[in-house]
Amino acid sequence: MRLIEVFMWGQVKCYVHQLLSGLEHCHNRGVLHRDIKGSNLLLDNNGVLKIADFGLASFFDPNHKQPMTSRVATLWYRPPELLLGATDYGVGVDLWSAGCILAELLAGKPIMPGRTEVSCRMLDCCIIFCLNYHMAISIHR
Repeated sequence: MRLIEVFMWGQVKCYVHQLLSGLEHCHNRGVLHRDIKGSNLLLDNNGVLKIADFGLASFFDPNHKQPMTSRVATLWYRPPELLLGATDYGVGVDLWSAGCILAELLAGKPIMPGRTEVSCRMLDCCIIFCLNYHMAISIHR
């Protein structure tokens, strides 16, 4: 999905709902996609979204965890735990990427276009710090 224009709020809600429903379908069947990004989401002329390219997908069982590689997910959509080398992870990997897609749809451009793992870690830390800061402020009001 190339972002040429900023999507309308109704479109964003529809696409993200379809994406999360598709991920729920996969996760309920023990499949982690591990490479959610715009170019792996297909849209038809009727606005139907399909998740594509399961080349990095893996089966998982949250009750019997096995180490997995942290070298999955395209850099811009890779969650902090993978940037830090985690080998014990689950559905959060796909959900982080879906959150990046949501932000991208609203902004009309990638939100974390780092060129290296270090620059992506720095962007992740800044975003997480800002979110925590704003949540703390809203709680104390």
